[in-house]
Amino acid sequence: MHLIEIKELRKAFGPIVAVDGISFTVDKGDVLGFLGPNGAGKSTTMKMLSGFLPPDGGTASVNGHDIITDSIAVRRSMGYLAENAPAYDEMSVLGMLKFVCEARGIKSSARRQAIDRVAVSCAITGVMHQLVGTLSKGYRRRLGLAQALVHDPDVLILDEPTDGLDPNQKYEVRKLIMGMASEKCIIISTHILEEVEAICNRIIIISDGRILVDETAESLMAKHGGTLDQTFRELTGSVSQVKGGAS
Repeated sequence: MHLIEIKELRKAFGPIVAVDGISFTVDKGDVLGFLGPNGAGKSTTMKMLSGFLPPDGGTASVNGHDIITDSIAVRRSMGYLAENAPAYDEMSVLGMLKFVCEARGIKSSARRQAIDRVAVSCAITGVMHQLVGTLSKGYRRRLGLAQALVHDPDVLILDEPTDGLDPNQKYEVRKLIMGMASEKCIIISTHILEEVEAICNRIIIISDGRILVDETAESLMAKHGGTLDQTFRELTGSVSQVKGGAS
């Protein structure tokens, strides 16, 4: 069974077709780089998978659960870090993680163990009693990652997971993702193509709501004879300066 299975998924906003009948699967052990220019349909696809948006057509399942008819089970199976992950400024970091655990039904000693685990893995132990509203952008991003991981999900969807982090922090997050990769199914959308080359074993490039490419980074670059950045520009027809890759 595929941990993620998408068949002819479609979403339109009025006359604009954001996702135009895409199909793909993702399995345990996959770290999929989901790339595309602005407006390509990446975030819309991830929001449909995670239950934030209903599709207009097609089907999708996560860990065997249909995103429409079994959406609660989908949410239990998934950790989702949105590009602009919500956080409660008036809570402490510890308080917010306790709140997330409560919402996910993690109680008592299991809650303490879960929070301790993500505090260490996401390097936020030093700010656990600090108010979320006082955190730097980098710490807020790490808190967002911690809340996505606290219930140890089988499926992770990470939208710009290293946004706002310094080079050392980016390295630590990449190492964390690589350490989890064999036991989970992970989709990453990022601007940083060197990140994709470092941690992803597969790439999907989407443009105008349709999939252009679904293959490994190595085979993609060998086929097009250039860097991933150059290949991305060639395939998507981008003429603007792209900071390290796709947006």
